[in-house]
Amino acid sequence: MQRKVFASVDQMTPLDIITAVFVFILAAACLFLAIRHFMQRGFLLNNAYIFASKQERESMDKKPHYMQSAVLFALLSAGFIATGLSIVLKNAKLLFYVLLPICVIAIVYAIVSSVRDITKK
Repeated sequence: MQRKVFASVDQMTPLDIITAVFVFILAAACLFLAIRHFMQRGFLLNNAYIFASKQERESMDKKPHYMQSAVLFALLSAGFIATGLSIVLKNAKLLFYVLLPICVIAIVYAIVSSVRDITKK
C-alpha cells in the first residue's frame, strides 16, 4: 500500500482552501515588508523606533533596525509559506520539521540582535 505524499485539490475542504489562501497572503505581506525593509524604505516596524520620542527618531541610526525587522519578516514569511504548504500537502511532518527550526532561528535572532543593539549603546 503506497502512502500519498500530496493531497489532491479535490481532497481539500473549503476551509482548507480558505486557510491556505489566507496563510499565503500573510506570507506575501511579510515578504513584501521584508523586501521594503531590506531596501530601507517605508515605515520602520521596530519597537525601538516606534516607542522612541520624536527627537530620538530624528537622530536614530535606523539601518540596524531596518535590518533586524527585514530578517524577522523574511523568517516570518518562510514560516507562513511552510504552514501553507503543510495545509495544502496535508503533511504535518513538514510543519514540524520545517516550521520549528524557522521559529527557533527567528526567536534566537530577535534576542541576539536586540541584546547586541542594547550593548552597543
